Amino acid sequence: MSGMLGAGVAIAGPAFAAADGVSVAHYLVVGAILFTAGIVCMAVKRNALGVLMGIELVLNGANVNFIAFASPYLRGQGAVSLGIDGQVIALFVILLAAAEAAVALAITLNFYNNHSTVDVDRADDLKG
Repeated sequence: MSGMLGAGVAIAGPAFAAADGVSVAHYLVVGAILFTAGIVCMAVKRNALGVLMGIELVLNGANVNFIAFASPYLRGQGAVSLGIDGQVIALFVILLAAAEAAVALAITLNFYNNHSTVDVDRADDLKG
């Protein structure tokens, strides 16, 4: 069996085949798109909130890939595993993202109160 990716590019192998038409490769492509969009958002945005949104996109793209790599299609025949490795790692990433968002938003609000802007180019004033 082979899964289809994008515009007719076939990926051979039983690891990427799914009975319902949506394969692991599709999830990996979505995760890669989210990750790339987050990197572009972090590189392009000058607003601190836009950079934080880019970080969240990167983390969500990584989560989708972790879940995809925990797929039963990628495990061996005699593998003794619960199959929730990717889900557990994704849960830890979600907890990390929540803590990061709380701390980063507190820093951003403090910076806005002091400088009336959230432009990341003005952040060199944060020297101890």
